[in-house]
Amino acid sequence: MIRTHTIPCHLPKEQADTLNRESGGIYTGVLVAHWRVVRKKNIWLSEKAGTRLSDSRTDVKLHAHTVDAAQQGFYKACKTAKALKRVDPTAKYPHKPKKFRTTVWKNTAVKQKGHTLELSTGSKNPKIVILLPEPLWSALRFLEVRLVFNKKACRYVWHIVVENGKQIKPAPGNNVVSVDLGEIHPAVVGDEKEATIVLGRERRHQMQGHAKRLAKIAKAISRKRKGSRHHKRLLRARSRMKAKHETVMRDMEHKISRAIVDVAVESKANTIAVGDIRDIADGVALGKRTNQKISGWNHGKVMAYVKYKAEAEGMKVTLVDEKYTSQTCPNCRTRHKPRGRNYRCPSCGYRSHRDLVGQVNILSVFKFGEPGRIVAPTKIKHRLPYDIRLKRRCRDTGQVVKPVARESILREAAGL
Repeated sequence: MIRTHTIPCHLPKEQADTLNRESGGIYTGVLVAHWRVVRKKNIWLSEKAGTRLSDSRTDVKLHAHTVDAAQQGFYKACKTAKALKRVDPTAKYPHKPKKFRTTVWKNTAVKQKGHTLELSTGSKNPKIVILLPEPLWSALRFLEVRLVFNKKACRYVWHIVVENGKQIKPAPGNNVVSVDLGEIHPAVVGDEKEATIVLGRERRHQMQGHAKRLAKIAKAISRKRKGSRHHKRLLRARSRMKAKHETVMRDMEHKISRAIVDVAVESKANTIAVGDIRDIADGVALGKRTNQKISGWNHGKVMAYVKYKAEAEGMKVTLVDEKYTSQTCPNCRTRHKPRGRNYRCPSCGYRSHRDLVGQVNILSVFKFGEPGRIVAPTKIKHRLPYDIRLKRRCRDTGQVVKPVARESILREAAGL
């Protein structure tokens, strides 16, 4: 399986800036040359012709294939814009120059030596040495390395794409489980016999607290003169706050998605049917507070994490239209819009958890094409995706990292 790992970058900022500035210059050179030919001769340059014009530069301090990656970035963006124009005619082709661009080292410019990676920057330039964390020591192949600038944290990180040699597992069974994603409770997972409510009010608490902190710091920034020392200090504080919040939320999203997939494995499923809520925030007009909750709901990331984790377990993920799934009674099929977290049918008196009704009706839509054909399960479990005893803001990652003497390994790699 192919996975991307993020590790800190210990290069001096000046050196990292130089590398990404070089990649930005190569990309901009291809962009300018391409549109100049289009404007003057009305000829659309092919990728081969455009890169040939850019290859005339001799002062590039990067590996040849790293230069190719920067050149190909423009034409990949053109292909993406062309596909978008079929759906949205107002989409534009890339036309803005870039001062900085992420530098990409292909596998031909990456060499592993023990517990380090060596990145080539050209035959006459010194190599860049990266100390690998322990989980990457046994990687089968290193496919790509990217030098990425995290704008929120204002620091550089390495994105290392590896093939870890692990194979996709066979499906644990032939069952089907359904998932109802929620804003308060992240998910309800289950089948006809049993359902598990994945608890996660901590996630909502973090989102609301972050919104309040952003409002407070925005008010302070508005009172300072733009460009002043205090104004810049507050901007840096806001960037650090956003970076820290993003780290906390990503950790929670991974743990929530892992809990969903674990329940599916325990249920011996080969298919996970998830309610399609991709357009839930489109045209929302439910008031200031509710709009903030819906727009800040990060269901897209949870869905993406569930998908690749499920594929590794041999299961497939299918989106299901969840229209009226939270309103249809699974006992008598009467539609009733509930208030609060509990569902009570006015016709038959059926009572249950609102999200549980949505989960079983999503399963009904997947199997029979309409909600209300499956009775809600009577066996209900609750699961916390993280250890509630931990009171720290930075949650546990579940990974045991052994301390490594970084300086000694780097000296050994350099032959000192």
